[in-house]
Amino acid sequence: QVRLVESGGGLVQPGGSLTLSCAASGFAASSAAMSWYRQAPGKEREWVATITDGGDTTTYADSVKDRFTISRNNAKNTLTLQMNSLKPEDTAVYFCKAAVRQYYSSTYYQTYDYWGQGTQVTVSS
Repeated sequence: QVRLVESGGGLVQPGGSLTLSCAASGFAASSAAMSWYRQAPGKEREWVATITDGGDTTTYADSVKDRFTISRNNAKNTLTLQMNSLKPEDTAVYFCKAAVRQYYSSTYYQTYDYWGQGTQVTVSS
């Protein structure tokens, strides 16, 4: 059973930093690209960053580029989001997502998305 548990959210002042973690279980880390999303009150969930299964490639939304860093530790099956220079508009519930490849043969697979329950980040003075 796939399980994703986020932690590390909280209240931080503008310009501050926060590190989010996502503990994953129930799948092999090497079989899943992982991402962070966020959802602010009254808004749709938006993509923040993605890291490939091997951790060699990362991509970011323009709104967080150069401020946030996504990383992973496949040995521990954990995902991290380092957030620096936080702004009030970064306030949201942050979610971890795993896109897990399920192989049905050596050449055929399907991808299934799994989500954590989210962790609240509030940026305010």
